[in-house]
Amino acid sequence: MDLIPKPDQVVAAAGNVAHKVLYGGLADLRPMPRTLIDDGELREVYHYRPAAEVREHGDPVLMVTPLAAPSTCYDLRRGCSLAEHFVNAGRATYLVEYGEVSFRNRALGMEHWVDEVLPKAIEAASAHAGGKPVHVVGWSLGGIFSLLSAADRTDLPIASLTIVGSPFDVGLVPLVAPLRPLLNFTEGRGAITRAYRLMGGAPKPLVKWAFQLSSVQKLVTKPVALAANLDDADFLAQIEAVDRFTDGMIAYPGRTFGQLYHRFVKGNALQTGEIELGGRTIKVSRIKVPVLVFAGATDGIAPVAAVKAVVPTLTGAKDVRFEIVPGGHLGMLTGRAARDTTWKVMDEWISQWSAAEPSTKPVKAVKKSAKKSPAKKAPATRTGGTKAGGTKAGGTPVAKPVAKPTAKPAAKPVAKPVAKPVAKPVAKPAAKPAAKPVAKPVAKPVAKPVTKPAAPKKAAAKQAAPKKPRAEKSAPTDLVTDLATDLTTEAIGANPARRYGSAGSRGLAR
Repeated sequence: MDLIPKPDQVVAAAGNVAHKVLYGGLADLRPMPRTLIDDGELREVYHYRPAAEVREHGDPVLMVTPLAAPSTCYDLRRGCSLAEHFVNAGRATYLVEYGEVSFRNRALGMEHWVDEVLPKAIEAASAHAGGKPVHVVGWSLGGIFSLLSAADRTDLPIASLTIVGSPFDVGLVPLVAPLRPLLNFTEGRGAITRAYRLMGGAPKPLVKWAFQLSSVQKLVTKPVALAANLDDADFLAQIEAVDRFTDGMIAYPGRTFGQLYHRFVKGNALQTGEIELGGRTIKVSRIKVPVLVFAGATDGIAPVAAVKAVVPTLTGAKDVRFEIVPGGHLGMLTGRAARDTTWKVMDEWISQWSAAEPSTKPVKAVKKSAKKSPAKKAPATRTGGTKAGGTKAGGTPVAKPVAKPTAKPAAKPVAKPVAKPVAKPVAKPAAKPAAKPVAKPVAKPVAKPVTKPAAPKKAAAKQAAPKKPRAEKSAPTDLVTDLATDLTTEAIGANPARRYGSAGSRGLAR
């Protein structure tokens, strides 16, 4: 809205304020309908129901939520929902989330998600989709867990990996880098360690505060931004949806939070692409499937340099693609600009590495039409033969009459005689063959009409060859005879490969 609002801006702003006061908001926060297909401890796998007017096709997509974040990150609001985008595109869409984390889950570590939750979710989505490989899309910590699971279990049915805003070099995160020396100074006996051990993890309020702190500038300038965009209903709806997402933050389990804190934040364990987990070493270089990596241009939690650090470690991947898209940590995934940037790149990537099943259907349709084409080409070859010498394409006398009759006489005889004789030959044969093919099999009418007209044509061709003037006149009569023969013998359902017949058969049926 301008500094001095225009009349239409004032009207729009008043309407938006009234709508928010009367109806509680402008955003369409209805969740996309989904069905639970698999569950376990802190594991819920959902399948989004297909749209009524769209049929599912291609390989399935599994969206992996990060710890402490609600699944609304993929279904923010109608019009800005990645789940809605995939469903409307006809993709079989799945999501794995973890539910509420409580004090009883404090003993669960990262192994629970890397070894159990994600592998079972990928296998469940693949089985539900008919055994097809799955395109895994992970945001933030969900992207890191997806990479570790794919590196540890190379046998999983994964078609490709898409990593969105996942920092692999925490030393390049401006919010954490200045604090790391202080955190290492305590050697595991600091206040943070004692606090999360006492509470059994990181509680919801702390997680929400940390997320807001990552974009403190936006938090401070939020009132000004709202006042400046009162006339923009889409902007106000986006703010409402982000507020609901932030209010839905989930707690971290105690042991998992401790591993993330000590290994990722303090130790920067993923910098080299290897991590010790569950008594083994997981190497990112073991990943074989294609990997797409996104970084947000204004992301404070996962800056571009911190995300790009994973690219050199993916030495075994079939293909690696790195993209910088507009938006912050959440905006790059489901912001208003993501519809024309991040989502389009995802569509291209998933289509590129999907199985060939969707493309086989159009190919089969083309092959079927190719089989029908010879039935239409047969009359064309006969017509060319009658113009040349009054015989069919396989006759021998064709070579001699071609040079002379086609130059001059073709224009006069074809124009007049064809219009009159067509009515007589066509009317008579139509009455007889039409009655016979209906009552009896088609094979009988085909054999008789084809053999009888063929003999007169050859005789007429031999008589017409010595005399040039008669050859000119016989061409139209032969043309009519050929047309009548074609219509009576082949065009009226005689060719079993032709399903609906030609234009001539439809005319005779009338």
